[in-house]
Amino acid sequence: MKQAIFLQILIGILVCSSVFCVNAEDPYRYFTWIVTYGTIYPLGVAQQGILINGQFPGPPIEAVTNDNIIVNVFNNLDEPFLITWNGIKQRRTSWQDGVLGTNCPIPPNSNWTYKYQLKDQVGSYTYFPSTLLHRAAGGFGAINVAARSVIPIPYPIPDGELTLLISDWYSAGHKALQKKLDAGLPLPLPDGVLINGSPNKFIFTGEQGKTYRLRISNVGIKTSLNFRIQGHTMTLIEVEGAHSLQELYDTIDVHVGQSISVLVTLHGTPKDYFIVASTRFTGRTTISANATLHYAGSNTPASGPLPIGPTYHIHWGMKHARTIRLNLTANAARPNPQGSFHYGTIQVVRTLNLTLSSTKIDNKLRYALNGVSYVDPETPLKLADWFNIPGVFSFNTIKDTLTTPPGSAVLGTSVFNTTLHDFVEIVFQNPEKSIQSMHLDGNSCYVVGYGSFTWTPDMRKRYNLADGTPRHTYAVFPQSWTAVLCSLDNKGMWNLRSQMWENRYLGQQCYVRVSNDEKSFFTEADVPLNALYCGKAKHP
Repeated sequence: MKQAIFLQILIGILVCSSVFCVNAEDPYRYFTWIVTYGTIYPLGVAQQGILINGQFPGPPIEAVTNDNIIVNVFNNLDEPFLITWNGIKQRRTSWQDGVLGTNCPIPPNSNWTYKYQLKDQVGSYTYFPSTLLHRAAGGFGAINVAARSVIPIPYPIPDGELTLLISDWYSAGHKALQKKLDAGLPLPLPDGVLINGSPNKFIFTGEQGKTYRLRISNVGIKTSLNFRIQGHTMTLIEVEGAHSLQELYDTIDVHVGQSISVLVTLHGTPKDYFIVASTRFTGRTTISANATLHYAGSNTPASGPLPIGPTYHIHWGMKHARTIRLNLTANAARPNPQGSFHYGTIQVVRTLNLTLSSTKIDNKLRYALNGVSYVDPETPLKLADWFNIPGVFSFNTIKDTLTTPPGSAVLGTSVFNTTLHDFVEIVFQNPEKSIQSMHLDGNSCYVVGYGSFTWTPDMRKRYNLADGTPRHTYAVFPQSWTAVLCSLDNKGMWNLRSQMWENRYLGQQCYVRVSNDEKSFFTEADVPLNALYCGKAKHP
Protein backbone atom coordinates (compact mmCIF):
# COMPACT_ATOMS: atom_id res chain seq x y z
CA MET A 1 0.00 0.00 0.00
CA LYS A 2 2.78 2.40 0.93
CA GLN A 3 4.59 1.53 -2.28
CA ALA A 4 1.46 2.35 -4.30
CA ILE A 5 1.06 5.70 -2.53
CA PHE A 6 4.74 6.47 -3.07
CA LEU A 7 4.38 5.58 -6.74
CA GLN A 8 1.35 7.87 -7.12
CA ILE A 9 3.23 10.73 -5.46
CA LEU A 10 6.24 10.15 -7.70
CA ILE A 11 4.08 10.11 -10.83
CA GLY A 12 2.38 13.32 -9.63
CA ILE A 13 5.74 15.02 -9.18
CA LEU A 14 6.87 13.93 -12.64
CA VAL A 15 3.62 15.18 -14.21
CA CYS A 16 3.93 18.53 -12.42
CA SER A 17 7.55 18.79 -13.50
CA SER A 18 6.64 18.13 -17.11
CA VAL A 19 3.92 20.76 -16.96
CA PHE A 20 6.35 23.31 -15.59
CA CYS A 21 8.83 22.40 -18.32
CA VAL A 22 6.22 22.88 -21.01
CA ASN A 23 5.06 26.17 -19.51
CA ALA A 24 8.54 27.45 -18.72
CA GLU A 25 9.09 31.16 -19.21
CA ASP A 26 10.35 32.38 -22.55
CA PRO A 27 14.11 33.09 -22.70
CA TYR A 28 15.60 36.28 -21.30
CA ARG A 29 18.23 38.30 -23.14
CA TYR A 30 20.22 40.81 -21.09
CA PHE A 31 22.00 43.88 -22.44
CA THR A 32 24.05 46.57 -20.72
CA TRP A 33 24.39 49.73 -22.78
CA ILE A 34 26.75 52.59 -21.92
CA VAL A 35 25.62 55.74 -23.75
CA THR A 36 28.43 58.26 -24.28
CA TYR A 37 29.62 60.99 -26.58
CA GLY A 38 32.45 60.12 -28.91
CA THR A 39 34.23 61.49 -31.95
CA ILE A 40 32.97 60.02 -35.23
CA TYR A 41 33.77 60.73 -38.88
CA PRO A 42 30.70 59.74 -40.95
CA LEU A 43 31.33 62.36 -43.64
CA GLY A 44 35.10 62.50 -43.22
CA VAL A 45 34.99 65.38 -40.73
CA ALA A 46 35.27 64.93 -36.98
CA GLN A 47 32.02 65.53 -35.08
CA GLN A 48 30.45 64.57 -31.79
CA GLY A 49 28.33 61.44 -32.01
CA ILE A 50 26.29 59.40 -29.56
CA LEU A 51 27.77 55.94 -29.05
CA ILE A 52 26.37 52.83 -27.39
CA ASN A 53 29.15 50.72 -25.90
CA GLY A 54 31.53 52.72 -28.06
CA GLN A 55 29.72 51.79 -31.27
CA PHE A 56 28.21 53.88 -34.07
CA PRO A 57 25.68 52.70 -35.16
CA GLY A 58 24.72 51.00 -31.91
CA PRO A 59 24.83 47.23 -31.33
CA PRO A 60 21.95 45.15 -32.71
CA ILE A 61 19.48 43.27 -30.58
CA GLU A 62 19.30 39.74 -32.01
CA ALA A 63 16.36 37.85 -30.57
CA VAL A 64 13.61 35.30 -31.20
CA THR A 65 9.83 35.69 -31.05
CA ASN A 66 8.55 35.91 -27.43
CA ASP A 67 12.00 36.57 -25.94
CA ASN A 68 12.10 38.82 -22.89
CA ILE A 69 14.43 41.78 -23.42
CA ILE A 70 16.21 43.45 -20.50
CA VAL A 71 18.26 46.53 -21.43
CA ASN A 72 20.09 48.44 -18.69
CA VAL A 73 20.87 51.89 -20.15
CA PHE A 74 23.54 54.03 -18.50
CA ASN A 75 23.21 57.66 -19.57
CA ASN A 76 26.67 59.23 -19.56
CA LEU A 77 25.58 62.23 -21.64
CA ASP A 78 25.16 65.73 -20.26
CA GLU A 79 21.39 65.73 -21.00
CA PRO A 80 18.39 63.58 -20.05
CA PHE A 81 17.99 60.66 -22.45
CA LEU A 82 15.50 58.01 -23.58
CA ILE A 83 15.51 55.21 -26.13
CA THR A 84 12.33 54.14 -27.93
CA TRP A 85 11.75 50.77 -29.58
CA ASN A 86 10.46 51.57 -33.05
CA GLY A 87 7.71 49.12 -34.04
CA ILE A 88 7.93 46.88 -30.97
CA LYS A 89 4.36 46.48 -29.69
CA GLN A 90 5.24 45.93 -26.00
CA ARG A 91 1.98 44.25 -25.08
CA ARG A 92 0.46 45.68 -21.88
CA THR A 93 3.57 47.75 -21.15
CA SER A 94 3.52 51.22 -22.68
CA TRP A 95 5.54 52.02 -19.55
CA GLN A 96 8.58 50.81 -21.52
CA ASP A 97 7.91 52.84 -24.68
CA GLY A 98 10.73 55.30 -24.05
CA VAL A 99 9.07 58.57 -25.06
CA LEU A 100 8.35 61.60 -22.88
CA GLY A 101 4.62 60.87 -22.83
CA THR A 102 5.21 57.58 -21.03
CA ASN A 103 8.57 57.88 -19.29
CA CYS A 104 10.51 60.41 -17.29
CA PRO A 105 13.88 60.77 -19.03
CA ILE A 106 16.98 59.09 -17.62
CA PRO A 107 18.98 61.86 -15.90
CA PRO A 108 22.66 62.34 -16.78
CA ASN A 109 25.06 60.02 -14.97
CA SER A 110 22.36 57.54 -14.02
CA ASN A 111 20.76 54.42 -15.44
CA TRP A 112 17.38 52.84 -16.04
CA THR A 113 16.40 49.32 -17.08
CA TYR A 114 13.88 48.63 -19.83
CA LYS A 115 11.95 45.34 -19.62
CA TYR A 116 9.66 44.17 -22.42
CA GLN A 117 8.70 41.03 -24.31
CA LEU A 118 8.75 40.46 -28.06
CA LYS A 119 5.33 38.87 -27.71
CA ASP A 120 4.08 37.35 -30.97
CA GLN A 121 6.48 39.45 -33.04
CA VAL A 122 8.87 38.55 -35.81
CA GLY A 123 10.74 40.74 -38.28
CA SER A 124 12.89 43.84 -38.59
CA TYR A 125 12.73 46.84 -36.27
CA THR A 126 14.96 49.59 -34.90
CA TYR A 127 15.67 51.56 -31.75
CA PHE A 128 16.76 55.18 -31.44
CA PRO A 129 16.85 58.13 -29.00
CA SER A 130 13.53 59.93 -28.58
CA THR A 131 14.76 62.96 -26.62
CA LEU A 132 15.66 66.36 -28.09
CA LEU A 133 17.70 65.96 -31.34
CA HIS A 134 19.78 63.04 -30.04
CA ARG A 135 18.63 60.88 -32.92
CA ALA A 136 20.60 63.16 -35.28
CA ALA A 137 23.84 62.19 -33.51
CA GLY A 138 23.51 58.40 -33.39
CA GLY A 139 22.32 56.11 -30.62
CA PHE A 140 20.33 54.03 -33.11
CA GLY A 141 20.51 50.37 -34.05
CA ALA A 142 18.64 47.32 -35.32
CA ILE A 143 16.26 44.92 -33.58
CA ASN A 144 16.14 41.65 -35.52
CA VAL A 145 13.52 39.15 -34.35
CA ALA A 146 13.82 35.65 -35.80
CA ALA A 147 10.87 33.27 -36.01
CA ARG A 148 10.66 30.36 -33.59
CA SER A 149 11.88 27.11 -35.14
CA VAL A 150 8.41 25.54 -34.81
CA ILE A 151 6.85 28.24 -37.04
CA PRO A 152 7.68 27.78 -40.75
CA ILE A 153 8.67 30.80 -42.78
CA PRO A 154 7.20 31.34 -46.28
CA TYR A 155 10.53 31.54 -48.11
CA PRO A 156 13.69 29.43 -48.38
CA ILE A 157 16.02 29.75 -45.42
CA PRO A 158 18.69 32.23 -46.59
CA ASP A 159 22.38 31.38 -46.53
CA GLY A 160 23.09 34.47 -44.42
CA GLU A 161 21.74 37.77 -43.17
CA LEU A 162 22.87 41.38 -43.40
CA THR A 163 21.53 44.40 -41.52
CA LEU A 164 21.67 47.70 -43.42
CA LEU A 165 20.90 50.94 -41.57
CA ILE A 166 20.46 53.69 -44.14
CA SER A 167 20.03 57.32 -43.15
CA ASP A 168 20.49 60.93 -44.04
CA TRP A 169 23.19 62.77 -42.06
CA TYR A 170 24.18 66.27 -41.00
CA SER A 171 27.72 67.42 -40.37
CA ALA A 172 26.45 69.82 -37.70
CA GLY A 173 26.06 68.43 -34.19
CA HIS A 174 22.70 67.66 -32.65
CA LYS A 175 22.87 70.69 -30.33
CA ALA A 176 23.49 73.03 -33.27
CA LEU A 177 20.54 71.51 -35.13
CA GLN A 178 18.36 71.87 -32.05
CA LYS A 179 19.42 75.50 -31.65
CA LYS A 180 18.35 76.15 -35.23
CA LEU A 181 14.91 74.65 -34.64
CA ASP A 182 14.53 76.49 -31.34
CA ALA A 183 15.14 79.71 -33.25
CA GLY A 184 12.17 78.86 -35.47
CA LEU A 185 14.19 77.93 -38.56
CA PRO A 186 13.80 74.73 -40.62
CA LEU A 187 16.59 72.26 -41.16
CA PRO A 188 18.27 72.37 -44.58
CA LEU A 189 18.79 69.36 -46.80
CA PRO A 190 21.11 66.81 -45.19
CA ASP A 191 24.83 66.91 -45.96
CA GLY A 192 25.08 63.25 -46.81
CA VAL A 193 23.61 59.76 -46.76
CA LEU A 194 25.06 56.84 -44.79
CA ILE A 195 24.93 53.06 -45.09
CA ASN A 196 25.85 51.50 -41.74
CA GLY A 197 27.52 54.72 -40.65
CA SER A 198 29.51 55.50 -43.80
CA PRO A 199 28.82 57.11 -47.19
CA ASN A 200 31.12 54.77 -49.13
CA LYS A 201 33.14 52.33 -46.99
CA PHE A 202 30.79 49.50 -46.07
CA ILE A 203 31.55 46.18 -47.80
CA PHE A 204 29.37 43.06 -47.78
CA THR A 205 31.01 39.82 -48.91
CA GLY A 206 28.90 36.95 -50.23
CA GLU A 207 29.34 33.81 -52.27
CA GLN A 208 28.16 33.32 -55.84
CA GLY A 209 24.93 31.33 -56.08
CA LYS A 210 23.91 31.90 -52.47
CA THR A 211 20.89 33.86 -51.25
CA TYR A 212 21.04 36.44 -48.48
CA ARG A 213 18.42 38.22 -46.41
CA LEU A 214 18.96 41.97 -46.21
CA ARG A 215 17.19 43.78 -43.38
CA ILE A 216 16.98 47.42 -44.46
CA SER A 217 15.86 50.26 -42.15
CA ASN A 218 15.75 54.01 -42.67
CA VAL A 219 17.03 55.48 -39.39
CA GLY A 220 17.35 59.03 -40.71
CA ILE A 221 15.57 62.12 -39.44
CA LYS A 222 14.26 63.84 -42.56
CA THR A 223 14.68 62.09 -45.89
CA SER A 224 13.03 59.19 -47.71
CA LEU A 225 15.60 56.94 -49.38
CA ASN A 226 15.58 54.61 -52.36
CA PHE A 227 17.62 51.41 -52.16
CA ARG A 228 19.01 49.29 -55.01
CA ILE A 229 21.85 46.92 -55.90
CA GLN A 230 23.70 47.11 -59.19
CA GLY A 231 22.91 44.13 -61.43
CA HIS A 232 20.69 42.40 -58.86
CA THR A 233 16.97 42.19 -58.13
CA MET A 234 15.41 42.01 -54.68
CA THR A 235 12.50 39.85 -53.51
CA LEU A 236 10.49 41.55 -50.78
CA ILE A 237 9.65 39.10 -47.99
CA GLU A 238 8.86 41.16 -44.89
CA VAL A 239 7.59 44.62 -44.00
CA GLU A 240 7.83 45.68 -40.33
CA GLY A 241 6.98 42.26 -38.96
CA ALA A 242 4.53 41.10 -41.64
CA HIS A 243 5.31 38.59 -44.38
CA SER A 244 4.62 40.28 -47.70
CA LEU A 245 3.80 39.00 -51.14
CA GLN A 246 7.14 38.11 -52.69
CA GLU A 247 7.25 40.73 -55.42
CA LEU A 248 10.46 41.33 -57.36
CA TYR A 249 12.00 44.83 -57.29
CA ASP A 250 14.92 46.53 -59.01
CA THR A 251 14.59 49.48 -56.65
CA ILE A 252 12.58 50.04 -53.48
CA ASP A 253 11.67 53.05 -51.32
CA VAL A 254 12.23 53.02 -47.57
CA HIS A 255 10.74 56.06 -45.87
CA VAL A 256 11.94 57.52 -42.57
CA GLY A 257 11.30 55.05 -39.74
CA GLN A 258 10.39 52.13 -42.01
CA SER A 259 11.98 48.66 -42.13
CA ILE A 260 11.84 45.91 -44.75
CA SER A 261 13.53 42.60 -45.60
CA VAL A 262 14.50 41.40 -49.06
CA LEU A 263 16.15 38.28 -50.47
CA VAL A 264 19.05 38.78 -52.88
CA THR A 265 20.62 35.91 -54.81
CA LEU A 266 24.20 36.45 -55.98
CA HIS A 267 23.69 35.26 -59.54
CA GLY A 268 26.08 37.70 -61.24
CA THR A 269 29.57 37.42 -62.60
CA PRO A 270 32.02 37.26 -59.66
CA LYS A 271 33.14 40.85 -59.13
CA ASP A 272 32.15 43.85 -56.99
CA TYR A 273 28.82 45.67 -57.37
CA PHE A 274 27.54 48.97 -56.05
CA ILE A 275 24.86 49.13 -53.35
CA VAL A 276 23.14 52.54 -53.48
CA ALA A 277 20.86 54.51 -51.16
CA SER A 278 19.75 57.89 -52.53
CA THR A 279 17.41 60.65 -51.45
CA ARG A 280 13.82 60.98 -52.63
CA PHE A 281 11.66 64.12 -52.88
CA THR A 282 14.61 66.51 -52.47
CA GLY A 283 14.03 68.50 -55.65
CA ARG A 284 16.90 68.71 -58.10
CA THR A 285 19.43 67.77 -55.45
CA THR A 286 20.03 64.05 -55.05
CA ILE A 287 22.39 62.82 -52.33
CA SER A 288 23.53 59.21 -52.25
CA ALA A 289 25.69 56.72 -50.41
CA ASN A 290 27.44 53.74 -51.95
CA ALA A 291 28.39 50.45 -50.35
CA THR A 292 29.99 47.45 -52.01
CA LEU A 293 28.67 43.97 -52.67
CA HIS A 294 31.81 41.86 -52.97
CA TYR A 295 31.74 38.35 -54.43
CA ALA A 296 34.11 36.14 -52.46
CA GLY A 297 37.33 35.52 -54.41
CA SER A 298 36.80 38.41 -56.82
CA ASN A 299 39.53 40.94 -57.59
CA THR A 300 37.44 43.10 -59.93
CA PRO A 301 36.30 46.40 -58.36
CA ALA A 302 32.85 47.83 -58.93
CA SER A 303 32.48 50.11 -61.91
CA GLY A 304 29.81 52.43 -63.28
CA PRO A 305 27.32 53.38 -64.23
CA LEU A 306 25.49 53.40 -60.89
CA PRO A 307 21.99 51.90 -60.96
CA ILE A 308 19.39 54.61 -61.53
CA GLY A 309 16.64 55.25 -58.99
CA PRO A 310 13.64 57.55 -58.78
CA THR A 311 14.08 61.09 -57.45
CA TYR A 312 10.87 63.12 -57.02
CA HIS A 313 8.27 61.04 -58.94
CA ILE A 314 5.31 61.23 -56.54
CA HIS A 315 3.00 59.18 -58.76
CA TRP A 316 5.65 56.44 -59.13
CA GLY A 317 6.16 56.38 -55.37
CA MET A 318 2.45 56.00 -54.69
CA LYS A 319 2.05 53.20 -57.25
CA HIS A 320 5.16 51.54 -55.85
CA ALA A 321 3.72 51.69 -52.31
CA ARG A 322 0.49 50.04 -53.47
CA THR A 323 2.43 47.00 -54.72
CA ILE A 324 3.46 46.12 -51.16
CA ARG A 325 0.78 43.70 -50.00
CA LEU A 326 0.27 41.09 -47.31
CA ASN A 327 0.92 37.39 -47.89
CA LEU A 328 -2.45 36.02 -46.75
CA THR A 329 -1.35 32.37 -46.73
CA ALA A 330 1.79 32.79 -44.62
CA ASN A 331 2.02 32.21 -40.89
CA ALA A 332 2.83 35.15 -38.67
CA ALA A 333 4.69 34.84 -35.36
CA ARG A 334 2.06 32.27 -34.36
CA PRO A 335 0.89 29.30 -36.45
CA ASN A 336 -2.16 31.02 -37.90
CA PRO A 337 -2.44 32.55 -41.38
CA GLN A 338 -1.92 36.29 -41.60
CA GLY A 339 -5.14 36.47 -43.61
CA SER A 340 -7.23 35.07 -40.74
CA PHE A 341 -7.89 38.61 -39.48
CA HIS A 342 -10.39 39.99 -41.97
CA TYR A 343 -9.85 43.66 -41.23
CA GLY A 344 -11.92 44.75 -44.24
CA THR A 345 -15.12 43.34 -42.74
CA ILE A 346 -14.87 45.08 -39.36
CA GLN A 347 -17.09 48.06 -38.61
CA VAL A 348 -15.13 51.29 -38.07
CA VAL A 349 -16.27 52.98 -34.86
CA ARG A 350 -14.32 56.22 -35.27
CA THR A 351 -12.44 58.20 -37.89
CA LEU A 352 -9.48 60.42 -37.03
CA ASN A 353 -8.98 62.75 -39.98
CA LEU A 354 -5.58 64.29 -39.24
CA THR A 355 -4.34 67.26 -41.21
CA LEU A 356 -0.56 67.75 -41.11
CA SER A 357 0.50 71.37 -41.35
CA SER A 358 3.34 73.81 -40.87
CA THR A 359 2.67 77.16 -39.29
CA LYS A 360 4.21 79.98 -37.29
CA ILE A 361 3.50 80.65 -33.63
CA ASP A 362 5.13 83.73 -32.08
CA ASN A 363 6.89 84.16 -35.42
CA LYS A 364 8.65 80.79 -35.09
CA LEU A 365 8.21 77.69 -37.20
CA ARG A 366 5.96 75.00 -35.72
CA TYR A 367 4.26 71.87 -37.03
CA ALA A 368 0.79 70.70 -36.07
CA LEU A 369 -1.85 67.97 -36.21
CA ASN A 370 -5.40 69.26 -36.64
CA GLY A 371 -4.33 72.74 -35.63
CA VAL A 372 -2.57 71.73 -32.40
CA SER A 373 1.22 71.92 -32.07
CA TYR A 374 2.18 69.49 -29.32
CA VAL A 375 4.11 70.56 -26.21
CA ASP A 376 5.51 67.96 -23.78
CA PRO A 377 4.37 68.60 -20.20
CA GLU A 378 6.82 68.12 -17.33
CA THR A 379 4.77 65.14 -16.15
CA PRO A 380 4.53 62.13 -18.48
CA LEU A 381 0.98 61.59 -19.67
CA LYS A 382 1.01 57.95 -18.64
CA LEU A 383 1.91 58.76 -15.04
CA ALA A 384 -0.69 61.55 -14.93
CA ASP A 385 -3.35 59.19 -16.24
CA TRP A 386 -2.41 56.31 -13.94
CA PHE A 387 -2.33 58.43 -10.78
CA ASN A 388 -5.21 60.74 -11.79
CA ILE A 389 -3.03 63.85 -11.65
CA PRO A 390 -5.08 66.85 -12.85
CA GLY A 391 -3.91 69.69 -15.03
CA VAL A 392 -1.49 67.73 -17.22
CA PHE A 393 -3.63 67.08 -20.31
CA SER A 394 -7.19 67.25 -21.56
CA PHE A 395 -9.12 65.13 -24.03
CA ASN A 396 -10.68 68.32 -25.41
CA THR A 397 -7.45 69.80 -26.77
CA ILE A 398 -7.58 68.14 -30.20
CA LYS A 399 -10.58 67.24 -32.38
CA ASP A 400 -11.09 64.24 -34.65
CA THR A 401 -11.02 66.50 -37.69
CA LEU A 402 -9.58 69.93 -38.41
CA THR A 403 -11.94 72.65 -37.17
CA THR A 404 -9.68 75.70 -37.40
CA PRO A 405 -8.60 77.62 -40.53
CA PRO A 406 -5.89 75.72 -42.49
CA GLY A 407 -2.39 76.80 -41.51
CA SER A 408 -3.38 78.20 -38.11
CA ALA A 409 -2.39 76.39 -34.92
CA VAL A 410 -2.16 76.69 -31.16
CA LEU A 411 0.19 75.10 -28.65
CA GLY A 412 -1.30 72.25 -26.63
CA THR A 413 -0.89 68.79 -25.14
CA SER A 414 -3.16 66.71 -27.34
CA VAL A 415 -4.47 63.25 -26.43
CA PHE A 416 -7.14 61.18 -28.20
CA ASN A 417 -9.19 59.05 -25.80
CA THR A 418 -10.11 55.64 -27.24
CA THR A 419 -11.49 52.39 -25.85
CA LEU A 420 -9.61 49.11 -25.88
CA HIS A 421 -10.45 47.12 -29.03
CA ASP A 422 -11.84 50.12 -30.87
CA PHE A 423 -11.48 49.68 -34.64
CA VAL A 424 -10.53 53.09 -36.01
CA GLU A 425 -9.79 54.66 -39.34
CA ILE A 426 -6.96 57.18 -39.44
CA VAL A 427 -6.60 59.44 -42.46
CA PHE A 428 -3.40 61.46 -42.75
CA GLN A 429 -3.95 64.50 -44.95
CA ASN A 430 -0.75 66.17 -46.16
CA PRO A 431 -1.32 69.51 -47.94
CA GLU A 432 2.40 70.32 -47.82
CA LYS A 433 4.86 69.96 -50.72
CA SER A 434 7.16 67.67 -48.74
CA ILE A 435 6.65 63.97 -48.02
CA GLN A 436 5.63 62.83 -44.54
CA SER A 437 6.22 59.66 -42.56
CA MET A 438 3.75 59.01 -39.73
CA HIS A 439 4.02 56.43 -36.96
CA LEU A 440 1.90 54.99 -34.14
CA ASP A 441 3.71 53.33 -31.25
CA GLY A 442 2.44 50.06 -29.81
CA ASN A 443 0.28 49.14 -32.80
CA SER A 444 0.31 48.00 -36.41
CA CYS A 445 -2.27 49.51 -38.75
CA TYR A 446 -3.37 48.16 -42.13
CA VAL A 447 -2.42 50.58 -44.89
CA VAL A 448 -5.52 50.60 -47.10
CA GLY A 449 -5.27 53.64 -49.34
CA TYR A 450 -3.11 56.33 -50.92
CA GLY A 451 -4.45 59.19 -52.99
CA SER A 452 -3.68 62.63 -54.35
CA PHE A 453 -5.07 65.93 -53.08
CA THR A 454 -7.91 65.88 -50.51
CA TRP A 455 -9.46 62.78 -48.95
CA THR A 456 -13.25 62.48 -48.94
CA PRO A 457 -15.47 59.67 -47.59
CA ASP A 458 -16.03 58.58 -51.18
CA MET A 459 -12.35 57.53 -51.29
CA ARG A 460 -13.24 54.50 -49.16
CA LYS A 461 -14.48 52.81 -52.32
CA ARG A 462 -10.82 52.63 -53.40
CA TYR A 463 -9.51 51.05 -50.19
CA ASN A 464 -7.64 47.75 -50.25
CA LEU A 465 -9.78 45.75 -47.81
CA ALA A 466 -8.20 42.37 -48.54
CA ASP A 467 -4.40 42.31 -48.37
CA GLY A 468 -3.16 45.66 -47.10
CA THR A 469 0.05 45.38 -45.11
CA PRO A 470 0.04 46.08 -41.36
CA ARG A 471 2.77 48.62 -40.62
CA HIS A 472 3.82 50.94 -37.82
CA THR A 473 5.07 53.72 -40.14
CA TYR A 474 3.11 55.11 -43.10
CA ALA A 475 4.31 57.29 -45.96
CA VAL A 476 2.10 60.30 -46.73
CA PHE A 477 3.07 61.70 -50.12
CA PRO A 478 3.22 65.44 -50.90
CA GLN A 479 -0.19 67.06 -51.32
CA SER A 480 -1.77 63.64 -50.83
CA TRP A 481 -3.44 61.44 -48.23
CA THR A 482 -2.88 58.01 -46.69
CA ALA A 483 -5.55 55.94 -44.90
CA VAL A 484 -4.96 53.16 -42.35
CA LEU A 485 -7.26 50.91 -40.32
CA CYS A 486 -6.26 50.03 -36.75
CA SER A 487 -7.52 47.59 -34.16
CA LEU A 488 -6.50 49.29 -30.92
CA ASP A 489 -5.94 46.10 -28.95
CA ASN A 490 -2.93 47.23 -26.92
CA LYS A 491 -3.82 49.12 -23.78
CA GLY A 492 -1.63 52.09 -22.96
CA MET A 493 -0.63 55.66 -23.85
CA TRP A 494 0.86 55.58 -27.36
CA ASN A 495 2.76 58.23 -29.28
CA LEU A 496 1.33 59.14 -32.71
CA ARG A 497 4.01 61.19 -34.42
CA SER A 498 5.84 62.34 -37.48
CA GLN A 499 9.02 60.33 -37.96
CA MET A 500 10.60 63.46 -39.49
CA TRP A 501 12.36 64.59 -36.35
CA GLU A 502 12.18 68.30 -37.16
CA ASN A 503 8.40 68.02 -37.44
CA ARG A 504 8.03 65.94 -34.29
CA TYR A 505 10.33 68.20 -32.26
CA LEU A 506 8.33 71.25 -33.33
CA GLY A 507 4.95 69.77 -32.45
CA GLN A 508 3.70 67.30 -35.07
CA GLN A 509 2.69 64.58 -32.65
CA CYS A 510 0.01 63.62 -30.17
CA TYR A 511 -0.90 60.61 -28.01
CA VAL A 512 -3.59 57.97 -28.28
CA ARG A 513 -4.87 56.70 -24.94
CA VAL A 514 -6.21 53.15 -25.29
CA SER A 515 -8.07 52.20 -22.14
CA ASN A 516 -11.13 50.70 -20.48
CA ASP A 517 -12.64 50.59 -16.99
CA GLU A 518 -11.08 47.25 -16.11
CA LYS A 519 -7.95 47.06 -13.99
CA SER A 520 -6.39 43.77 -14.96
CA PHE A 521 -2.84 42.54 -15.36
CA PHE A 522 -4.03 40.58 -18.41
CA THR A 523 -4.67 43.83 -20.29
CA GLU A 524 -2.10 46.19 -18.73
CA ALA A 525 0.84 45.76 -16.40
CA ASP A 526 1.16 47.79 -13.22
CA VAL A 527 3.55 50.72 -12.96
CA PRO A 528 7.10 49.27 -12.93
CA LEU A 529 8.89 49.07 -9.60
CA ASN A 530 11.82 50.97 -11.11
CA ALA A 531 9.67 53.71 -12.66
CA LEU A 532 11.20 57.19 -12.68
CA TYR A 533 9.07 60.06 -11.39
CA CYS A 534 9.16 63.71 -12.43
CA GLY A 535 6.97 66.80 -12.71
CA LYS A 536 3.78 66.44 -10.65
CA ALA A 537 4.26 62.68 -10.31
CA LYS A 538 5.82 61.74 -6.98
CA HIS A 539 7.05 58.31 -5.96
CA PRO A 540 4.16 56.64 -4.10
